[in-house]
Amino acid sequence: MKNLFPLCILFFTIFFSSIVGGQEFRTVFENSQGKQSATYFECIRFYQELASKFTTLKMITGDTTDSGYPLNVVLYSNDKTFNPAKMHAANKIVILVNNDIHPGEPDGLDASMMLLRDLATGKIKSADNVVFAVIPAYNIGGALNRSAFSRVNQNGPELYGFRGNAENLDLNRDFIKADSRNAFAFEKIYQWLQPDVFLDNHVSDGADYQYTMTLLTSQHNKLGGPLGIFLHDIFEPALYVGMQKKNWPMTPYVNFEDGNADKGWAAFYDSPRYSSGYTTLFQTISFMAETHMLKPYIDRVHSTYALMQTLMEQSSIHAREIISKRKENIENIISQDSFALGWRPDTTHFEMIHFKGYEALTKTSDVTGMPRMYYDHSKPFEKEVRFYNTFVPVNTVKKPFAYIIPHGWYQVIDRLKLNGVQMTMLAHDTDIHVEWYRVEDYKSYPKPFEKHHINYSVKLSTHQDLLHFLKGDYLIYTNQPANRYMVETLEPKGDDSYFLWNFFDAILQEKEGYSNYRWEDVAAEYLATHPDLKQKFDEKRKNDLDFAKSADAQLNYIYKNSPYYEPAHLRYPVYRLLQ
Repeated sequence: MKNLFPLCILFFTIFFSSIVGGQEFRTVFENSQGKQSATYFECIRFYQELASKFTTLKMITGDTTDSGYPLNVVLYSNDKTFNPAKMHAANKIVILVNNDIHPGEPDGLDASMMLLRDLATGKIKSADNVVFAVIPAYNIGGALNRSAFSRVNQNGPELYGFRGNAENLDLNRDFIKADSRNAFAFEKIYQWLQPDVFLDNHVSDGADYQYTMTLLTSQHNKLGGPLGIFLHDIFEPALYVGMQKKNWPMTPYVNFEDGNADKGWAAFYDSPRYSSGYTTLFQTISFMAETHMLKPYIDRVHSTYALMQTLMEQSSIHAREIISKRKENIENIISQDSFALGWRPDTTHFEMIHFKGYEALTKTSDVTGMPRMYYDHSKPFEKEVRFYNTFVPVNTVKKPFAYIIPHGWYQVIDRLKLNGVQMTMLAHDTDIHVEWYRVEDYKSYPKPFEKHHINYSVKLSTHQDLLHFLKGDYLIYTNQPANRYMVETLEPKGDDSYFLWNFFDAILQEKEGYSNYRWEDVAAEYLATHPDLKQKFDEKRKNDLDFAKSADAQLNYIYKNSPYYEPAHLRYPVYRLLQ
């Protein structure tokens, strides 16, 4: 009996280790042989149970989203350090993964559950210099709206969520305008973590090809500086090599749908409305994983797992370079004099990449009886194609010494504060000499896009005046890490500026006016006492026949050139302090 006791201890030790080592924490995906995806509640319960068993894992509850449920983030840290300041002080690479921004694309949700479990149980090893953070499900409202029909192009899983959130917003268009509580909760987590590397997991729509995984990398010219060079020359290629070794070859995100690979394609331009474009504003190396919609769900999830594992491995290997070059980029941003407000592909420069696709052919449609395009899987091909991955700046602007924003524009101010912008309130009413823009012309989309009628084709004139500002108005110096975010959102010609997203539309409408019969008398008196305006008025009537025939136009001309015309109309209320 004495000899049996050690054997019993050994047996129970092995048995308990196997349970804690992963058998107890099998996911819905695994139990369904790769056919099903976990619901939101199954996912959160999984992480709660996992965190209760393993001290290297911690789930932090964030702010409430539009769904009424909070946004969570799960952190894995070998040394149980969950304080971002301490992580960065210890020169750890912080990786943030975002899942379920489009819950109909749940590959990352299921892959992350398995990966964090395997990290916690020791099935796979993570280097001590990496902290891995995961938002299990960003679009909770969409995740709760499950069906089998909203992703008609997609091959599994059996049930999945919906693209729109609880307000029916596409959250991957919401990172700058932040209409959703989800965006506010995300940005609070992001600014708290200050991640060095970011990944948003998606599933593609579009062309058909042989790859399961494609990768959208935030554009290296746009990231700029030594970090942009490092991303393009070293880090991104290392991810491709790492995935190839795991038997998951990748290609850059395929940005065409017409089946013609021969002409190549341009890299996707991820402006700041998108997650990776937003994070790039703060010098984070950013990616979107885009698995192919037609590949089996089991393969898509496993390739996403492999990509996240590869991202951890390469981040660990290149930790010193990422930290030093990101620090250099941030320092450059603080002192940088000019900023691009937009980027466009340079069609004169391209790279040749190896691409594995299928021939696109034409046959008669069974539905319409007319010609239709299809991809013939019996005719795969491999060829070198052009990839246009060089972007050039558009609408470069010189940053001011500081911006001044009247405190009444609180919706913009709240977003600036959320994103770490340092600002001070004027202590007294003050007259300040500033530069300001007048909106001379613009266009707006006739149909709404994500709750907004986007303003575009903006034409501005620039003026300088001594203007009166009030106690409580905000002074924002442009000598801080958030410079790029500030300039791209506050300059009205920015590709995703707050003017574009209608935050300042109130200035586009006059609030006061006049009755013609009353203004006639006042206008006549004003012209009589202002001969310079009278001369210009007479010349315009002489040279502009339409103007000469319109009493309304003439009265309005005098009004617009008099002190009775309200100065706030068309005056962009973000002022530039030049020094």
